[in-house]
Amino acid sequence: MELSVYNIKGENTGKKITLSDKIFGIVPNDHAIYLDVKQHLANRRQGTHKSKERSEISGSTKKLGRQKGGGGARRGDINSPVLVGGGRVFGPVPRDYGFKLNKKLKALARMSAWTYKAQAEGIIVVEDFSFEAPKTKEYVAMTNNLKISDKKSLVILPSVNKNVYLSARNLQNSQVLSPSDLNTYKIMNANYIVLTESALAQVEENFKAYVKE
Repeated sequence: MELSVYNIKGENTGKKITLSDKIFGIVPNDHAIYLDVKQHLANRRQGTHKSKERSEISGSTKKLGRQKGGGGARRGDINSPVLVGGGRVFGPVPRDYGFKLNKKLKALARMSAWTYKAQAEGIIVVEDFSFEAPKTKEYVAMTNNLKISDKKSLVILPSVNKNVYLSARNLQNSQVLSPSDLNTYKIMNANYIVLTESALAQVEENFKAYVKE
């Protein structure tokens, strides 16, 4: 797939860049995307939920009634789960929700996500740029020029650029990342992905080990 290269003013520079069909033009694997996104969301869960069991409730351990003849169940002490204020049976306990996926599957998921984004014309390639100082106005002007200000956008720079990052930090629908921070969830969650020329080269380089020549 061939894309035009723009500058941050939204002007077509006249340059063309070709996306690798082995990364941006594969047959997408929906199940790989599902597993990778599921892992990402699972890893984000804190897993700190906890409820008190019978042995952890503060209360008397005295038996409330005699064993037989009471006309009801033998419920034991006041901490019994069948009583209001008692412990909970099989309640949640702190746990780790994470699980493992192999690298090839994760790479397949990301390439599938890139393919879907390319098919939806959601990739914009721009010339390398930087800001002299953190200015949200300049960043907003760039998104307006590229006609993506009202959409979820992801700007990929070749390395961490503090000025550009700080300029976008307060914007709800924009995020600035480097290629090493990308994952399937973030690719799929964005409506448009703005790639600088250098960042695109890095993205393709990151998949080099998983692409068959």
